Amino acid sequence: MKHRIDPKIDCVFKALLGSEENRNLLVHFLNAILASDLAAPITTVEILNPYNEREFLDDKLSVVGVKARDSRDEMYQIEIQLRGYRHLPARILYNWADIYSQQLQSGHDCHLLKPTYAIWLLGDNLIQTDSDYLHVYQFRDEQGRRLVDHGGVWLLELEKFSAQSIKNEQQRWLQFFKDGEQLDDATLPDWMTTPEMRQAMSTLRKFSEKERDYHAYQARQNFIREQNTMQWELEQVLQTMKEKDEALKEKDEALKEKDEALGTALMEREKALSEIERLKALLANSGADLH
Repeated sequence: MKHRIDPKIDCVFKALLGSEENRNLLVHFLNAILASDLAAPITTVEILNPYNEREFLDDKLSVVGVKARDSRDEMYQIEIQLRGYRHLPARILYNWADIYSQQLQSGHDCHLLKPTYAIWLLGDNLIQTDSDYLHVYQFRDEQGRRLVDHGGVWLLELEKFSAQSIKNEQQRWLQFFKDGEQLDDATLPDWMTTPEMRQAMSTLRKFSEKERDYHAYQARQNFIREQNTMQWELEQVLQTMKEKDEALKEKDEALKEKDEALGTALMEREKALSEIERLKALLANSGADLH
């Protein structure tokens, strides 16, 4: 390959799983990720927002995830998110709810609703409380009983994923997305020699060797770098503001403590003066000569 290509860059990601020529890869990917939660394997899908090279080249900001529907009318959303941020979980849930709710048109009944599966591949770790790379969120109560079996959200944190050897197709896809930028189709490791992985590499080769596609890839990569830089700078500003705010709070607390200490000292002084006056009065009443 002429250039190394990162499959996590969103235009490449969408070309891999959202183009008509790679529809079989999307089916394979969905079955690999969702195998244990599907009533039956997916055999075919309709891509609702297929990757269009010309549209992408004309508008580099329009790249979004993949949306698809299978032969049972069940819905699928696949997204790549390289940087995490505080409100990402809310965005994930909102996007799932939006796709789920769009199934019903005016006058339709809720019994027509079909399961909706949202799959998010994350470059940053979102869940800081454990080392599991896969988290599945569905509608269950505290005892694990489902309210409704209508899909859910699958989060896959690539940074946490590590495998000494590839044991299944889910791991194969995750390893590909995690390490794909280091791969060269001339010297592929054993775990990349399946028909699906070779087809995936052919998509990377297209971005690597076709000048127009590689320039588009570079432009998208630069845009993402700029966004990451701006986000980093914003985080630095917010951190500085937080530190200044904490310093001001500490000063306020110190001043408050000084004011309280001064107030206490003044009260003690007033008490002492009052006691002196009281004793003077007692002595005066007793006829003692205070001079």
